[in-house]
Amino acid sequence: MQRPTSTRRRIVAAALSIPLIVTLAPLGAQARSVYENRRPVAHRICHFDWRDGARQVKKLIRCAAARWDSPGGRRKALSVARCESGFNPRAYNSGGYAGVYQHAVRYWPGRADRWGFPDRSVFNGRANIIVSIRMARAVGWSPWSCA
Repeated sequence: MQRPTSTRRRIVAAALSIPLIVTLAPLGAQARSVYENRRPVAHRICHFDWRDGARQVKKLIRCAAARWDSPGGRRKALSVARCESGFNPRAYNSGGYAGVYQHAVRYWPGRADRWGFPDRSVFNGRANIIVSIRMARAVGWSPWSCA
């Protein structure tokens, strides 16, 4: 049995529009979070001068862990940073890891861009901490050896 032309056209139009709708429409919190992650982090958020020593680095970690709801909370975020670098933003491992949370230097540019700090150095304490906290919220602390 053959369908009328108008019905066939509607079916074809609907079939062609579904991929477009799926592509353009956010599919929930996960799709939105990928978009939101790419926006640069405002300067006023967790603005502590990490260059003033470990005390300021710890304040920054506590602030970021609270702001982005770090898995395991502030204690876990502090524990991983203590183990990875001793809260030293200038820490460097000869294996190619650097900063407070010891990011692989080769992956840093992509991570910094994705999590809101494009063009920032891995040795920028604020960028390293906030990128790490935001990453941990998305994937947990398992990428870090001290987790």
